[in-house]
Amino acid sequence: MINPNYYPWGYDSDNGPDQWHKNYPIAKGRHQSPIEINNKEVHYDRSLLPWFASYDPGAAKTILNNGKTCRVVFDDSFDRSVLRGGPLPGVYRLRQLHFHWGSSDDHGSEHVVNGVRYAGELHLLHWNPKYSNYLDAVRRTDGIAVLAIFLQVGETPKPEMKRILEEINAIKTKGKEAPFPNFDPSILFPKSHDYWTYHGSFTTPPCEECITWIILRDPIIVSSDQMAKLRSLSKNAENEPNLPLVDNWRPTQPRYFRMVSASFL
Repeated sequence: MINPNYYPWGYDSDNGPDQWHKNYPIAKGRHQSPIEINNKEVHYDRSLLPWFASYDPGAAKTILNNGKTCRVVFDDSFDRSVLRGGPLPGVYRLRQLHFHWGSSDDHGSEHVVNGVRYAGELHLLHWNPKYSNYLDAVRRTDGIAVLAIFLQVGETPKPEMKRILEEINAIKTKGKEAPFPNFDPSILFPKSHDYWTYHGSFTTPPCEECITWIILRDPIIVSSDQMAKLRSLSKNAENEPNLPLVDNWRPTQPRYFRMVSASFL
């Protein structure tokens, strides 16, 4: 597997999504993400089960700025925080969550729904512990499950987002990491668990095609100020010029022959 640190990549014109395939050829594969979800092409699958997350708040470890996103890391050494049900064949362990956002409130999400791009997208990344470790899981078509939640700017923001955003000042620059104990990310879920699902890839290099996507239909509401807080992060290190970390999203990829299923009518 190609080490994504070996070939630098980013979101600028010289190293951005249009260039990734030169060093990471699977980025031009036929199971790439994100995609546009269009109601006209979605298939309602009555056999799709509800999904369940049982997360242990004690598994939360740190929050960090890696120059590409804001990430919260969880202990995944055993099945303490898991996602199950829905389209998944078994239990998947929570490893990390991270965000994608734009340079303004009218774009930033990776998946697009009926032509609508949201202000941001939260990804909760889980791996299948039937494989010996995370790096092994990434090589398997059923290795990874990502729960995706859209962020929509509105009047009644979700207070639960505050906990993550309070820590932003501690991780302003690339390479900064801070303790982030006692956090249950299920407080971020919308009320409805309705979802779309399809088989796709990581939206960052190497773009491995190992992901069962579970995309929640209902967004969570955030404020414009909360989005601005994410944009206050820098993609450069402390001793470098401040460059705002914005527009860390990949454009939609061709769906080709893939089916997108919905758990709802």
